[in-house]
Amino acid sequence: MSLLSVENLNVRYGAVRAVVDGSLSLDEGELVVVVGANGAGKSSLLRAIAGLNKSRGDISFAGKSLQGVSAERRVRAGMSLVPEGRHIFGRMSVMENLQIAHWGAKTDFERELARVFELFPRLEERKQQFAATLSGGEQQMLALSRALIRRPKLLMLDEPSMGLAPKIVALMFEIIEQVNREGTSILLIEQNARMALSIATRGYVMETARLSGGGAAKAMLDDVSLHEAYFGKGNDAA
Repeated sequence: MSLLSVENLNVRYGAVRAVVDGSLSLDEGELVVVVGANGAGKSSLLRAIAGLNKSRGDISFAGKSLQGVSAERRVRAGMSLVPEGRHIFGRMSVMENLQIAHWGAKTDFERELARVFELFPRLEERKQQFAATLSGGEQQMLALSRALIRRPKLLMLDEPSMGLAPKIVALMFEIIEQVNREGTSILLIEQNARMALSIATRGYVMETARLSGGGAAKAMLDDVSLHEAYFGKGNDAA
């Protein structure tokens, strides 16, 4: 069953066309990845789906149109976005960040807190620390935990590996894969094409504001042209 359907999405910033006639779909339980270079429009796509960018086109979630639906109501409907740059509250503790993120959710806070601390034991050890004092990797763990604590139907991740050490990147991808296995549908925006496609169900490519693909992730991993364009020589990043 389709959880997310995007048809002919267009996003503009003045004269700049960030997304042009973009279409994608994501079924319940899928992990779908969108790969592409910096500036291709990937973040604009996610922000439009989340209701943070003005857009034209059709977006449906769980069978309902999102036309005119605010970003806040999309969160309450079951969407969670982990934006590029994390956007945590640095002058609040880890625990306060999680409490604020859970505000208004229908799930039990203590149960969901135990779940995120099981995923990220390091955060439990630092739960009273100000978020600004955490390492970059720990801040990304907190950003992901803030989204997960609402137990979303759809988790959207914008470049979760950016700026992280390889060991932390590997951990983050293990957690993303585990969360998906447990039933959360995931839309992943990622430059690390090889690693993202290795855990995905399907993938899309975004080039200069246009989406293409929607094919099986394994087939994309084997695509020679994608290797040349996005996998790099001796480098996993695209």
